[in-house]
Amino acid sequence: MASALKAWVRQNLAPIGRVLAALGLTANMLTIIGFFLNLGVGLVIALGQQTLGGALVLVVGAFDMLDGAVARATGSASAFGAFLDSSLDRCSEAAVYLGLLVFFARQNDLTMMVVAYLVLVGSFMISYARARAEGLGLKCEVGLLARPERIIMLGVGLFFNQLLLPLGFSLLVVVLWVLAVLVYVTFIQRIVHVRKLTAGRKDS
Repeated sequence: MASALKAWVRQNLAPIGRVLAALGLTANMLTIIGFFLNLGVGLVIALGQQTLGGALVLVVGAFDMLDGAVARATGSASAFGAFLDSSLDRCSEAAVYLGLLVFFARQNDLTMMVVAYLVLVGSFMISYARARAEGLGLKCEVGLLARPERIIMLGVGLFFNQLLLPLGFSLLVVVLWVLAVLVYVTFIQRIVHVRKLTAGRKDS
């Protein structure tokens, strides 16, 4: 699922990447801009603007993928660029979930604060598992929820939440609970995947 979505996104962002590259923007510049945009998204969510926050999560999430498109369009992909992108992606995710934590704190909803925190930690562990596996020379992109899927789920949950609240249904709460389960399922899938790849392998 993750690899199929990733391939689709890459294909559709390629033309935009070429346009941005022609304008003189570099991949690293877009990575840094995306981080500051996510700080703004976190603030919007913290202030309770859920519909706007959801739209921004989706738009800025798509923007975050443009750095890779530019790097591929210009042939400028580098080890540092990949490191910077991965590092600021984690900071961006933390900014968005901090916004959620503040929002739920203002609602005095301790349960959902804990759930949002668990989703954030699980998301970090998914990324850490991949990074640690790659450090061992292994590919580890398996699992149900990579970052694009998490962004889409959260954005949709936020965007439609206030529309459904009059019906007594909080889509955001449901989405966060689902994420809280599936991020750890994905983390376990990656552990199992690496276990299979390393079975019988002896480190020198």
